[in-house]
Parts: sequence; C-alpha cells; structure tokens
Amino acid sequence: MPLPSSEWRTCALAVMQMADPLAKAQTAERLYQQRSSLQLDVDATLAIPVPDAPTMPSQLALAAHTDVARRSPATLQGRAVLVHAIVHIEYNAIHLALDAVWRFAGMPASYYEDWLKVAAEEAKHFQMLRTQLQSMGFDYGDFPAHQGLWSMCEKTRHDILPRMALVPRTLEARGLDATPLIQEKLRQVNTDDAKATATILDTILREEVGHVAIGNYWYRWLCHQRGLEPVGLYPKLVEQYEAPRPKAPLNLDARRAAGFTEEELQYLEWGS
Repeated sequence: MPLPSSEWRTCALAVMQMADPLAKAQTAERLYQQRSSLQLDVDATLAIPVPDAPTMPSQLALAAHTDVARRSPATLQGRAVLVHAIVHIEYNAIHLALDAVWRFAGMPASYYEDWLKVAAEEAKHFQMLRTQLQSMGFDYGDFPAHQGLWSMCEKTRHDILPRMALVPRTLEARGLDATPLIQEKLRQVNTDDAKATATILDTILREEVGHVAIGNYWYRWLCHQRGLEPVGLYPKLVEQYEAPRPKAPLNLDARRAAGFTEEELQYLEWGS
C-alpha cells in the first residue's frame, strides 16, 4: 500500500484519519522507515480537518474514564480488560505523535523526525499488545475505553509549548510510574498470558523513556526560544490546563533517564 502523501506532515495527518487500526499502525511505521525518500515542509500550515480528532475504530465504545470498568487481573477477563486499556493507550499514543508532526509548523526538521520515530514505536507497541490480547481470546474494541489522553491534545492544540509540557512529559510520563506496578501484579498472577504481557511491557517501558525524553527536550527548547524558565513555568501550565498530577510512587530512575531534573522531581513528588 503506498503512503497517502509524499510529504511527511501531510502524510501524518492522513494516517491519523485512517479508520482501520492495523493499517494505521503499519502505515505509521512505514512513514518513518521511508522518511528519507519523502519531502518535509516545516513551514506549511495544514488545513485543520473536521472533525479535528483522529478516526477511531467503529466497534470501539468510548466512555467517560469514571465509567470504564476495572477488574482484578486474577481472572482471564480481568487481565484482558487491563491489556485492552493499554492497547487503547498505545493506539492513542500514535495519534499524539502524529498530531505533533502535522499540527505545529516552523520547528526544526529534527523535531518532526523525533515525533515520526515516536509514532512508529507507538505503532509497534500497539501491534504487540493487540496480538497479545488476541491470543487471550479478545480484541481491541471488545471493552469500552476513555479518551483522557486525547482530551489534553485538544486543550493544547493552539500552542506547541503546553503541548510538549503536558502530553509527553506529563500524561505519557505517568506510564513510567504505572508500568512497573502493572508488571508486578501480572507476575504475581503467574499465568502464561500474564508473564507474556509483562515481558512486552519491558520493551514498552524502555522505549517510553525515550519518548518522554523527547518531550522534555522540546519543552526546554521552546522555553529557551521564548525566554521562559522551564521549571518555574511548568506548575503554571499544570494549573492553567488542569493537568493531572502523577500518582505515587514515582519511577524516579526512569524519570531521571528521561531528563527530569531533581528540582522537577521534588515538585512532582510533593504533589503526588
């Protein structure tokens, strides 16, 4: 299947609007792999689609986060609900990365390459976890899911600085804290499917550190360009956009590896 455009950012927007999850994930990977043969127009302001949101699978029921059930991982269906929730997070993470590529003009070429790479890795994570869910007898769309990640994209769609501050280095960084706790619960269950899922999460956690690091880098780059102090600005953005605070315990080693400073970690620990 050919790519939907010969230009990076136009292609990223087209991939977001694809309806089939597998085709979307595979095309996101192919876009990154073939980037050197494509054009990049960093200055183009692309037409905003209507609706201004990614296309989701028709069989997926979206609900408020308070209405999405949580079940014990001690049962197969409970583990399937858990894996399904992570599959949905990874699917939306493809959108977060592609949206960062197409929406914001005027950034260095390395910015767009960074986020294309993130989109490709999130696409890989989605496919790994969906395959695991299918091996358990379920599929993406079998349970309701919420759009908490995407809602912050909508709030920050007009300004790249809060987008970098509050999506990769805030919402996605919460996965660095949550993943080891999920793995521990799965390993306590000790079934084949639970152990397989925990192993997949090893790969995802390692690569998500790199994704959060990219968010940290570009947040600080943008602050420098605008003459703003990143550490002092961050709490103001959290308040302005009503961003959620992290839940203890924080994965301090992973957050340090992703570029958080000790001053930032003290602030995050104080509020968690």
